[in-house]
Amino acid sequence: MSSAPPSVPTTAAPTSAPAAFTGLDRQGRLVFVGLMLGMFVASLSQTIVGPALPRIVAELGGVEYYSWVATAAMLVSAVAVPIVGKLSDLYGRRWFYLAGLAVFMLGSILAGMATNFWFLVAARAVQGLGMGTLMPLSQTIIGDIIPPRQRGRYQGIMGAVFGVTSVVGPLVGGTVTDHLGWRWLFYLTLPIGVAAFAFILRYLHLPRAAQHGRVDLAGILTLTPGLVIGLLATTWGGNDYAWDSPVIIGMYAVAAVLLAAFVVVETRVEEPLLPMHLLTRPVIALSIAASFAIAVAMFGAIIYIPVYAQGVMGVSATNSGAILIPLSVAMILTSIVVGLLITRFGNYKVFLLLGGAVLTAGYLMLAGIEYGDSAWHLTAAMVVIGLGLGLCMQVYTLVVQNVVPRSELGVATAAVQFFRNIGSTIGTAVLGTVMSAQMSSAISERIAALPPEQLAALQSGGGEAADLEASVLDPEALAQLPEFLIDPIRAGMGEAMHVVFLTAVPFVLAALVLSAFVEQIPLRDTLEAAEPGAQPGADAAAELAGTGTEPEELHPRTGPIPALPPESEPRR
Repeated sequence: MSSAPPSVPTTAAPTSAPAAFTGLDRQGRLVFVGLMLGMFVASLSQTIVGPALPRIVAELGGVEYYSWVATAAMLVSAVAVPIVGKLSDLYGRRWFYLAGLAVFMLGSILAGMATNFWFLVAARAVQGLGMGTLMPLSQTIIGDIIPPRQRGRYQGIMGAVFGVTSVVGPLVGGTVTDHLGWRWLFYLTLPIGVAAFAFILRYLHLPRAAQHGRVDLAGILTLTPGLVIGLLATTWGGNDYAWDSPVIIGMYAVAAVLLAAFVVVETRVEEPLLPMHLLTRPVIALSIAASFAIAVAMFGAIIYIPVYAQGVMGVSATNSGAILIPLSVAMILTSIVVGLLITRFGNYKVFLLLGGAVLTAGYLMLAGIEYGDSAWHLTAAMVVIGLGLGLCMQVYTLVVQNVVPRSELGVATAAVQFFRNIGSTIGTAVLGTVMSAQMSSAISERIAALPPEQLAALQSGGGEAADLEASVLDPEALAQLPEFLIDPIRAGMGEAMHVVFLTAVPFVLAALVLSAFVEQIPLRDTLEAAEPGAQPGADAAAELAGTGTEPEELHPRTGPIPALPPESEPRR
């Protein structure tokens, strides 16, 4: 049996504080690789399918419900995040993470085998359950094995994963669909998922946590339907139903009652899914609220910049996914640099403030673009937005993880991810409603301002101005229109998108204001502060478990678990 490294105590000899983190060794780095691979496949699945949707609905049908291919995964993922976060605090993270990978890969296989549209939707829901497990637990496990002071560089890399998939996903999705068929989009990630599973199974060994408390079934039974109904109302509002329709109002009313009941339940159960005391701490509440607002802005850019490129600039649908590359590259590089700087200097608030300010400037630049402006105007705005997102998006998770004990690390990390998911859903729906409302009036006004002879030609041709907006994102339909209509339609679309981008500005301003009140709390150099009455030596060894620096004796796969002092309880 191998001996423990000198820096890691293997007995219960008293020490004054937990052992300082000395860096990830080979085993810890392999754990990190496994986490990145898991996050990569989960994030990629959200972007790779977009270019294939027209081909999918053409083969399987369901064109009027095509958005459900994305919505099903989004809904299930949003619901799963807080539940999995809490359960991982109670029963450990390793097997939940492995189960999430397995469920995600099962969903991928089922999606690739889909024989009809609703089978595919169900398979995407299974994938969403896996994504809702992988996303929060990847960041939580990072918090388990790396102290906050050194965590910045690793979370910067995690932020870069999202940027990479936002670039790679649409490009790979279009190429694979054209050459191999859309089913291979779901099979493509399976080898990566298997590799991630092998890394985590082989190398991740976290300290054992005593199971305590009952599963909050009442919380699950009120939160789940409340979220699903509320998110469905947000998705359907302004599209399938008017915002003031009885269906939408009724759904919001039911969701409000269920979520209010959830809050009451959480104040009374022993182990709540979302402990209310976390949300009463200013640093956590402010960080979560700012993260919510940033998510609105982020998805407003990711979803609607390609719409602007297609509808106003005339970029093809195939190339519109690639137009986000400047934003993504700026976000990736900035995220990595910010992580390194936080680790070096220990100050995070400056990046929250810079991120909000830069993001606000980027959105104002975006809202100021007019029809006929050079593509460089759009590129410059995207770069600035990418810089703003890279400066702050991942930092909010670090801020929250720094102030909670390890026993609540999972639920706190899940809370940030959960409200970020809600922000992206609400932002996409609200900005989409604004676009639809503005596009109709703006295009109609532009066409009404045409010279009388052109209006007469349009009317004699049987065209109705109100119907022409449908052609703005359809190149084939646009090509069939008279030449004199192209500019008014695209200019009207540009006016509508101007209002859409302006609508997102209050959200980024809110994030900036909220960030100004986030307290700068020193980042810890240890995984958790020493607790009175604890066994320092045993805790110090346990603190390093999973990083690859713990003694071999702590690994059940390589040797027996050493006997702990009677007053120490095993933790998972």
